[in-house]
Order: sequence, then structure tokens, then C-alpha cells
Amino acid sequence: MQTNAEVLNMDGTPSLIAQVGQRMMAGFDGPRLDDKFISLVKKWKIGNVILFKWNVTDKEQLQELCEDIQRLVIQETGRPAFIAIDQEGGAVSRLSDDATRVPGAMAIAATGDPANAYSAGKITGLELRALGVNFNLSPVLDVNSNDANPVIGVRSYGERPETVIRYALPMMRGLDDSGTLSCGKHFPGHGDTSVDSHLALPVVDKTMDELRSVELAPFQAAVEAGIPAIMSSHIVFPRVDPGKPATLSRQILTGLLREEMGFQGLIMTDCLEMKAIQHTVGTVQGTVEAIKAGADLVLVSHTAALAADSAEAILRALESGELDPEEWEQSVERIAALKADYLNRPAPDPSIVGSDAHRRENLDLLGRTLTPIRMPENRFPPLGDRPYFAGCPVFRATQVSNLANDPLSFPVYMAEKLGGQAEVTPSNPTAEEIAAISERACGATSIVVGTYNGHLYPGQLELVNRLAELDAPVVAVALRNPYDLRSLSPNVWSLAAYEYTAQAFDAVANVLQGKTEALGKPSVTVLTN
Repeated sequence: MQTNAEVLNMDGTPSLIAQVGQRMMAGFDGPRLDDKFISLVKKWKIGNVILFKWNVTDKEQLQELCEDIQRLVIQETGRPAFIAIDQEGGAVSRLSDDATRVPGAMAIAATGDPANAYSAGKITGLELRALGVNFNLSPVLDVNSNDANPVIGVRSYGERPETVIRYALPMMRGLDDSGTLSCGKHFPGHGDTSVDSHLALPVVDKTMDELRSVELAPFQAAVEAGIPAIMSSHIVFPRVDPGKPATLSRQILTGLLREEMGFQGLIMTDCLEMKAIQHTVGTVQGTVEAIKAGADLVLVSHTAALAADSAEAILRALESGELDPEEWEQSVERIAALKADYLNRPAPDPSIVGSDAHRRENLDLLGRTLTPIRMPENRFPPLGDRPYFAGCPVFRATQVSNLANDPLSFPVYMAEKLGGQAEVTPSNPTAEEIAAISERACGATSIVVGTYNGHLYPGQLELVNRLAELDAPVVAVALRNPYDLRSLSPNVWSLAAYEYTAQAFDAVANVLQGKTEALGKPSVTVLTN
């Protein structure tokens, strides 16, 4: 057990080390607390934790893990932890299959009903809180105005700010009504980039007027609606601050978000181990610079040694007067106030997680997200007795995705469910591979091809168009971004399903068999004619 001097001053106020720990969030590998992370919390009093897919095996394990985290953090800091996760739904889901995994943002918007966004938020928040997770890093407030965006895409509600506002705010309210802290991201907007900030430093060269009319509009609406937290992005906006990415920019975090837009909630950073920061100023110095810029909570998601070095650097900056003491105190109080508000709320009974009621509601919702893009005969063709299913395995489309170790295969799953032949294709097949696949598809009564980010891997789309030259009808199903369906032959039937999951495959199978009808409407421009 720590001595009082490590956590409390003589007057009972938190020590500087304890305050540093409250302003940090860190993570670890694996489904159990490891020795490195435990030592980090013991030495630096880290008060907040982020979880990823690799921390979750099933709902019972996650609940036990969250209990262990809270036991450790309360013992070492005297205060409960924010336990955060990226449970956006759809393509970015960390919960296991025995929990309810709602559709993602673009899929929800395709239903045309903002009440579905509220339901998604409420279901997600209730299940997270029941398992011990109290902070969901959602909703995404980015406007996906660049269809070549490699990291946002289906995580956004749409390509227009009014669409994002219409659905993101109900999602936020659903989370809040469940007792779960929500966080809008990635300020001031990650939707118009063609670079993944996990891998490099993007630049968005827009004027303030352009930013206000598109990128900033959902954030301003969320601020006015009372969103409790906003996450910064590692993107340079040279017309606002030519020298620094938003996370490290005082002009952006304090001048724009705090002062101009009036946000009084928690500002947290995206992970400072992302290469946009790590390969520029470095993670450790980045934590200090982010706090100087106006961030309340700095995120070092993966490496205990980096988190420890960051805590030491922050402490030195605080003791030397490099950090403003009044702003420091305001941030500590802001974090304490949110913990007092949200972390004392009663948690639902764990039996709600993956309950029949939630699953029924979610499957109904998922069915309403399926979006027909092109239907040459106003209906999907019959599969016949020799359907041929093709498509690549899921891969890690962006660093925010889960690790690509999922054995799920669209063609194998569909062939097992509906009969016929399965052809597992490369993610970007060559001309020779396309020719060989087309030859093997000859004689099929129908061809169904699942695409996965095909607009960025054009071999997938070339394969679809080559198969469309055969005698059998061809259906293309976009299993992530619907932009895949834009450049296909006009005689190809096309359907947007938005996610590469078994529950989405089941919904697609129902449509192809004529059991249900696809009624979604795209929230982004797919076809222009």
C-alpha cells in the first residue's frame, strides 16, 4: 500500500504525482493486468485505463478485468478510474461476440431514423456499464467528405455536417442516459484526410470559414448539446496553426475549442504513440506539449515505459513552472468532477449484456441498415442451385481496426449457409488471379462478391467487373465502405452492408433469399447517375 505522501499532501490535497496520474490514461496488452502495467500504476498513480480488442475475450473476463483495474487504481490513487474503450459499433467494435455489437455510424445513418442512433448508444452504454467500462470513445463527429479517407469512412455518419449532427447527438444522448461518458472525436475533424494519423502526419489545408461550415459544425453542435468530452486529432491545420498538429496546438485546443466554441468539458488527446506524434515531437514530449496546448487528459495507450517516461516529463514540467498552475488545477478539478458525476452512477445488472431483448432490437436495427445501391431489375436475382461466393478475408484496413486475426470469411460463411462454392480471393488480386477466378466461376447460377475497401484496392473491383462479363448475374456486397460500389459495371447488382461480421452476413443472406428487403438509403454519394 502506498504511503500518504505518495498520494496526499499534508493538508489532504492530492500530491503532484497523484495529480499527474489523474491526467494520464494508459493501456496494456492481453486479457489480464500485467506486471509492467501494475508497476506503472503503483509508481506513477495512473488513474485511467484504455482497453482494446486484445484485452477482451468474453463478457465475464471483461467484467473481472474491470473489477481488477478499479481495485488496483483505487488502492493506489484513492479514486476510481475512467475505463475507456472504442465501442463505436460496426467496423470499430472491441466487445466480444457474447455482447451486443451495434451497427456503425454510416450504417445507422442509412436507416434514415435518428432514433436508431439513440438506441445504439443506449444499448452500447448499458452493456459497457454493466461490464465495468464507464467511458466510450464515441460518437465520431468527423464529416467524411473525402471518400479516399483510409481511417474514417464508415465510422462517420455521412459526408454532410447536418447528417453527422442529426445522428451523432442522439448517439451521445443514448450513451449519457445509460450512465456512460461519451467523447466526440477527432477535433477539429479527421474526415477530409487521405492519410491515417496512426501512420503519418496528415495536413488539412482549409480556411477557418471552410472548417466552420463543415468540420467544426458537428463539434459546435455537440458542445451546445453538452457533450462531456472531446478528443483531439493529430492533424496539422496550417491556416489555423501552421506549426503544430491540433493535439499540440494551443490555438486549436484553447483558442478555438475552449474560448471561441465555448467547450467547458474534458479535452483528451488521441493516442500519443501514433506515428503522427511519435515520429515528430515524440510521445514523451508530446504529452507535455498537449497539456500546454490545453488537453486535460493525455493518452499513452500501449507502452508502459513510454507512459512512465511521460509521467516523469509532465511532473518535471509542472515542478519547473513550465505548465500553468491555474490551468493545471482546473484540469484536475474537471476530471474529478466528471468522475464524481459518472462513476458513482449505479451499473446495470450484467445479465443485460447480450440479452435476448438487446439482440432482437439490434438485429432488427441491422436489417434496416442494408442499402441497395444498384438494382437493375428492382430486385436481387435468384441465387439458383449453384451460387458462387467470392471475396477476400478481412484485413486490418486501418490501425484503429482490430488485429487481423479473425478467421471469419465471407465466401466460406455464405457458401456454408446458402450452399454453392466459396472462393477466397486476395485483397488486391492481379490480372492473372482475376482470370483464374473468373474461369472457376463459369457455370455458376449466380455470383456474389464481397468487397472490403475495394475503392482503395482496385483489384477487387476489377474482379467484380470481370465476373460481370460471365452469363450469371453478379451481386457485389460492400462489407466496409460503400464507395466500392461506385465504379462497377451497370449490370452488377450492389448492396452496402457496412461491416465484415457474421451478423451482417446473415442479414445479407436474408436479402439474397428474398426473406427481407433492403431499405437503407446511403448517407454518402455512391452513384452520381
